Amino acid sequence: MQFTDFDLDPRVQQNLRVMKFTKPTPIQEQTIPAGLEGRDILGSAETGTGKTAAFMLPLIEGLLAGRRSRTPRALVLVPTRELALQVADHGAQFARGLPLRFVTVYGGAAIGPQIQAFKRGVDVVVATPGRLIDVMNRGHVRFNQLETLVLDEADRMLDIGFLPDIRRIVDALPTDRQTLLFSATIAAIYKLAREVTVKPIRVEVEKAATPDAIEQTFYPVEEARKMDVLQHLLTGENLESVLVFARTKRRVDRVARKLRRFGVNAGVIHGDRSQSQRVKALESFRHRKTRVLVATDVAARGIDVTGISHVVNYDLPMKAEDYVHRIGRTGRADATGAAWSLIAPQDESMALRIQRTVDKRIERKSVAGVDTGRSAKLVPMPKEKPKSRSYRGSLKKPARRRRRA
Repeated sequence: MQFTDFDLDPRVQQNLRVMKFTKPTPIQEQTIPAGLEGRDILGSAETGTGKTAAFMLPLIEGLLAGRRSRTPRALVLVPTRELALQVADHGAQFARGLPLRFVTVYGGAAIGPQIQAFKRGVDVVVATPGRLIDVMNRGHVRFNQLETLVLDEADRMLDIGFLPDIRRIVDALPTDRQTLLFSATIAAIYKLAREVTVKPIRVEVEKAATPDAIEQTFYPVEEARKMDVLQHLLTGENLESVLVFARTKRRVDRVARKLRRFGVNAGVIHGDRSQSQRVKALESFRHRKTRVLVATDVAARGIDVTGISHVVNYDLPMKAEDYVHRIGRTGRADATGAAWSLIAPQDESMALRIQRTVDKRIERKSVAGVDTGRSAKLVPMPKEKPKSRSYRGSLKKPARRRRRA
């Protein structure tokens, strides 16, 4: 199948050609036709599989077929500022030359320009829930003409506590709407899906454990010697663009500070940084002015940086599934990459869960010339589990009437 097979406006097709979109990904191939029919959709696919086009193309097509309005006709909710900017940017590229107005609404930036955009009139709102609630509380936005709601990375929004805000926003929307809900896993958002969708088409793309192009390695090390190992690893060859994950904001700052003392130009992204600081760090990293970016899991999903050669887990994530999202930042678009994880003694149980999740034993190595304080002991190979299968159909739940907003 090709993008030209989809029933899209010729102007959108031209934009896709300019963007070099030719063959749709599995999530796009299964989702776009149902979206064009106006169906509610519950989609499951990992980060980096093309979900933005999967929901944005049907959204744009629906807006072109509808009547113009000064109030928003589509709303996309996302968990982070970076993802909001990325989704809005991609949407604007798909809609280049069309009479559609986009606005991004997120915290960490001045609210005044965002409010002014609503006053001028807007078609598509891409927002984080917290800031959108703030704008709603001030009485600057109405959703009485809304036609489409998208919740992107819904599981991540639930993880960081946005469920009350999401429910409040949904209660302010018309019940007669199309809802597209996307998540890395269906189970995490099944209850929410039952609340906000009606007889959705369910699209679950088979998950590959991890791309074969990513070389994964565990480095056993005592907690106190992690920085020694990280410094040594960063002196290797071909480390063109390195994304380092640490567990907390404070640890991110500490790691970056120590790297700078060693002469490594390291940028920082986490939730306490201002939006201008985050944008500056990301742009510097994207344009190779900064070789190393240290981040919390805010960068695990939603940043669009090509050519990341290495991902380093200075700290393992709290969930094994987040390991897959983290290392998925490298080895993209048929490129090769490497994922290195520093394994302290307290990380052994998580290391085992990660191996079960990716369905392989990850090689362990020691660092020559560095006293890590640990031996590179082997961890048992995880038991084989059945691979997940694609499934498409409706949620097996009787249709029920939506509540009136």
